[in-house]
Amino acid sequence: MRAAILYGKEQLRVENIESEPLEQGEVRLRIEAALTCGTDLKVYRRGYHAKMIVPPSVFGHELAGVISELGPGVEGWKEGERVAVANSAPCGSCRLCRNGQENLCDDLQFLNGAYAESIVVPSRIVRKNMLRLSERTDFRDAALAEPLACVVQGVRDCRLQPGQSVLVLGAGPIGVMFVALAVQMGCAVSVSGRGEERLETARALGAREVFNAATTPEEVSAGPGGKGYDVVIEAVGVPEVWEAAVRHVRKGGVVNFFGGCPAGTTVRFDTGLIHYSNLTLLASFHHTPASVRQALTHIENGVVRARDFVSGECPLTELPELFRSMAAGNRAVKTLIRVHE
Repeated sequence: MRAAILYGKEQLRVENIESEPLEQGEVRLRIEAALTCGTDLKVYRRGYHAKMIVPPSVFGHELAGVISELGPGVEGWKEGERVAVANSAPCGSCRLCRNGQENLCDDLQFLNGAYAESIVVPSRIVRKNMLRLSERTDFRDAALAEPLACVVQGVRDCRLQPGQSVLVLGAGPIGVMFVALAVQMGCAVSVSGRGEERLETARALGAREVFNAATTPEEVSAGPGGKGYDVVIEAVGVPEVWEAAVRHVRKGGVVNFFGGCPAGTTVRFDTGLIHYSNLTLLASFHHTPASVRQALTHIENGVVRARDFVSGECPLTELPELFRSMAAGNRAVKTLIRVHE
């Protein structure tokens, strides 16, 4: 089969590889939708990810497809079923899993290989994070389940409540997903980001205020009554934006540093501001089986749809060139990879 293989820093090749035989509990999927992702771009630029992928390795992790083969011992599934698959599954038995922090599992098992004609899903992921799709759910929509699950986790960590004022810093796919979920919950949402198309999507999804950080970065409002926002979500992953986030939140408010910054970077905060304003500072990472299921529910209810996030298509053979253009500054939101052309 054809698959994209990451060999190292900005070394991505599409090759023919042998299909692996299935082991106990495994399932093979014919991939029907694979989407590009900001995390994959970071991995491409860096050449590896300490937790997710060690080259040389098949690449990509946002996907949906159809079961084409069942391994020994698989029960409750059949060939031809339409499914979405998360890119990891927790062990369920370590201290963190027992404490309800499955996203931080000491033995989190990851899955890569979405940029391919088929993929083998490990037994643990089959059991914990492979979900059936309704017949009406488009594969492109379902492939958004993994990034949306991370956003669901972030919303839960913030403990968002209806009526709260929320500022999202960043209008990439993750930031816009935060807008969609916060609006759906009944929050008053503002967003600051770059790219007119992305900002227009945020507005269409219900953002009340939209600020273009590229042209007027100083225009972000001071929040309701000039006293700051109830919740500020940093969805950029830049140290300077982390530092700015605490200046936009009200006394007693919450800041979620959702965007992961480059390794080795540091930030500086005004300790007096944090202490005397009684701020809650937190960071959200990854997802849990519960947040994956909630994400798929949002997708199947039409809260998040691929048409708001997928801005183009690309055949698998042209994937290396696509990633080169993304690394050079292509601001495409997400691209659907046509793996069977």
